[in-house]
Amino acid sequence: MTPPRPLPWYREVGRTQWKSFAAAWIGYVLDGFDFVLIALVLTEISDEFGLSTVQAASLVSGAFITRWLGGAVLGALGDRYGRKLSMVLSIVLFSVGTFACGFAWDYTSLFVARLAIGMGMAGEYSASATYVMESWPARVRNRASGFLISGFSIGSVLAAQVYNWVVPTLGWRWMFYVGLVPIVMALWMRRTLPEATEWTQAVGEREAKPNPFRPLFADRTRATVNTVLAVVATVSLFAVFTPLGTGLVPVLSVLAGLSLAAFAVQLGGRRGWPLYLAMIVTVFFAFLYTWPIQALLPTYLKTELGYSADQVTDVLYFAGFGTMAGCWLAGFVGDWIGTKKAYAFTLLASLVFVFPVFAVQDDLLLLGALLFVLQAFSFGISGLLPRYIGGHFPTEVRGAALGFTYNVGALGGAVAPVLGAQLASGMDLGQALAVLTFAGTVLVVVLVGFDVPGRLGRLTDPDSVPDHLAASAAAAPDGLPERQPQGQPQAG
Repeated sequence: MTPPRPLPWYREVGRTQWKSFAAAWIGYVLDGFDFVLIALVLTEISDEFGLSTVQAASLVSGAFITRWLGGAVLGALGDRYGRKLSMVLSIVLFSVGTFACGFAWDYTSLFVARLAIGMGMAGEYSASATYVMESWPARVRNRASGFLISGFSIGSVLAAQVYNWVVPTLGWRWMFYVGLVPIVMALWMRRTLPEATEWTQAVGEREAKPNPFRPLFADRTRATVNTVLAVVATVSLFAVFTPLGTGLVPVLSVLAGLSLAAFAVQLGGRRGWPLYLAMIVTVFFAFLYTWPIQALLPTYLKTELGYSADQVTDVLYFAGFGTMAGCWLAGFVGDWIGTKKAYAFTLLASLVFVFPVFAVQDDLLLLGALLFVLQAFSFGISGLLPRYIGGHFPTEVRGAALGFTYNVGALGGAVAPVLGAQLASGMDLGQALAVLTFAGTVLVVVLVGFDVPGRLGRLTDPDSVPDHLAASAAAAPDGLPERQPQGQPQAG
């Protein structure tokens, strides 16, 4: 008897799961829209409020100050009370910040609004990623991750187009008002979503709920120390990204880094702390190789190649659509050969295109084509980051762990443009971007390809599950939750 043919992958994903994906995907579109939006309207904002160059740049970097906190807190809420609640709270916080940006009356009010957006963006990443991956079948979770992250690229391309339509006639504030429309749509779609299947089976049906923050507040002394550490980290990052820290950036950066590392050690526990720290380092370098191009490519095109504004926009379209295609490709390849292999091999392929991109000068079409491929193989593979990170952590703490490690590591995105600019003081900007992108990519290939975070984690916890999101881990017998590694936060 001929065995039945397996269903196409897209039919394995039910109607409700596709609806859940759509509601989460819009959040990522908003993430990409906002990232490009603040950069696009920065000159208009500076003219209206009379901002210095440093103040204007701090509005872009301001979201990084609260990302670590938003990712950890909203992720922990998702671990304890459900992914759906965390998704809703994240988008509400995002909407409040976006609305406030449109009504900002000076630099301070706009900066505070950016802090709210930073927390919402961080929570959105961890909440939506964990929700979708825990809702979709285990066999196609790389596709879930890649498709989801592609929303960022679509949001960035959409922002560039909306800017050309809206700002010349209505002004910069209307960009934020327009941004409220998809937020309302996302809230409406999320109101009736079911809870993530895997979270429901592993946590939701339990009487006692996990508390990922319990190690931080185990006793009065530890609670006091960690409160001080949170203040030190926040104030230090605030000073680093604003004129307040002028002349003290190295010292403040070390203070913030040590404070955040202390949280990572405590959240990981006796067995899990190497995994937490190694994951932060991996994400840091992932941002370090991708964000020099994201942040400084327009400057390079304008200053070194002499491209017009329209030509720069055309090149950015190539980059945006290349990243989107790369996210889709990453999902299929990840499900085919495995997350880590797909990540490493695709990044290796991207190295072929790094220096050629910055060697082209007068041929816009060739530059666009090369940049499309580079972004597809380089930035696009970041579509697997949620799947890669989430697989290292059990369901009970996945939201807080992913939200914290990813958003602390995301500080690499703030360091990358500064490092690129410093390298450019001794060489051409294009050469500096190529060197930084190439070097960062090689480091991430080593860290991910050899699964350095996982290997370090198994040194202190040899019995840990290699991949908590794989089919074997997801389908625990009798609906029982996965084994929780020793040292992870317990229910409470």
